[in-house]
Amino acid sequence: MSVFVHESSYVDERARIGEGTKIWHFSHVMSGAEIGENCVLGQNVFVAGGVRIGNNVKIQNNVSVYEGVELEDDVFCGPSMVFTNVKNPRSAFPRRGQYTKTIAKRGATIGANATVVTGVTLGEWCFVAAGAVVIKDVPAHAMVAGVPAKIIGWACECGEKLMFDGDRAVCGACGKTYRKVSEVRVERTA
Repeated sequence: MSVFVHESSYVDERARIGEGTKIWHFSHVMSGAEIGENCVLGQNVFVAGGVRIGNNVKIQNNVSVYEGVELEDDVFCGPSMVFTNVKNPRSAFPRRGQYTKTIAKRGATIGANATVVTGVTLGEWCFVAAGAVVIKDVPAHAMVAGVPAKIIGWACECGEKLMFDGDRAVCGACGKTYRKVSEVRVERTA
């Protein structure tokens, strides 16, 4: 196994790239970035120095992962989705080094053209709909949509929408079971 970097892309010295990772056309990975194993970075992806990306992460075309953003294992970033890293940017008043931490936990999916405002945590296996604007933390397994994003349902680890009967749900696709602990918390039971 090895790393594939398309000839039109740049991977700066001191960037760490895991085995099996593929970096496609016109992408740039800066010095100090860490990318795990078996990741795919699509066309025109930018990864800033200091960013940590876990294993098996898929970043589709036209996504910039700025300093302050961390993507855990199995995260999916849809085409042209946006991360921000400064709460109050001003060209005349640079905020370099004042980046707020944004974390996408294991298995989070972020749809095409969604925006994730700095300083939020996307919970494990959550699902952010295409075009959503996330301005606050998203609970594990929550499906969010809209501007601003609001919870519209719950997702299984396999990505299917969960249908609850009372406080229990069984995924129709994979059979995993879940329990609704509160209006904003769901956990897997088996």
